[in-house]
Amino acid sequence: MLELNKIYNMDCKEGMKLLDDNSIDLVVTDPPYKVISGGGGNGANSIRPKGILTRHDGKLFNHTYIKPNEWIPDIYRILKEGTHCYIFTNTLNFSDILLESRNSGFKLHNILVWEKNNCTPSQFYMKNCEYILFLRKGKAKWINDIGGSKTVHKFNNIIGNKKHPTEKPTDLLDFYINNSSNISDIVFDPFMGSGSTAISCLNTNRQYIGFELDETYYNIAEKRIDDYKNKLKL
Repeated sequence: MLELNKIYNMDCKEGMKLLDDNSIDLVVTDPPYKVISGGGGNGANSIRPKGILTRHDGKLFNHTYIKPNEWIPDIYRILKEGTHCYIFTNTLNFSDILLESRNSGFKLHNILVWEKNNCTPSQFYMKNCEYILFLRKGKAKWINDIGGSKTVHKFNNIIGNKKHPTEKPTDLLDFYINNSSNISDIVFDPFMGSGSTAISCLNTNRQYIGFELDETYYNIAEKRIDDYKNKLKL
């Protein structure tokens, strides 16, 4: 087992081989996946909504795309029996991630919706939410906030000053971590990005471990965590 409360600058496909079976209490992750571009048509006479992603390669950053079957089976292996897994996804990748999750042994508890309180322009329906697959390994496990949590969760998205293109608000991650783990439990994120899951673990008195392949974001996460730990000491 690797040292806890650390992020490792390595490919999670290699890193997860170093984690023991049934050693993790919770997974919360936002994997790199394909995104839908908005197409062309930015000419003077275009009626296309402004602000749509115009790149056609389906990428937001360098290290993408990793196939679900390259990491989800190991997620299942390292989780303890009777635990939860939260995977953020979009409509383009929803079915592939869900299919591989089921093939790996996960059961679908629920489909959750994060209402972001901001919209992404679209020529179809403007997108103001993201989806989360709420999965379980083994027998059904109740969330801690029994009867108090709904399937649609309203948390403000981070507008401007993002440390990562798909950075998630820590209060949203706090919500999932508090509902599906206990104090001192180990939370794992194979795609740490700028370290938001680790920050949420510090917020909620959980232990964490994870990987980030991109050295730039790994360094950002390391500094962010160090700064936050110093702030907590004060």
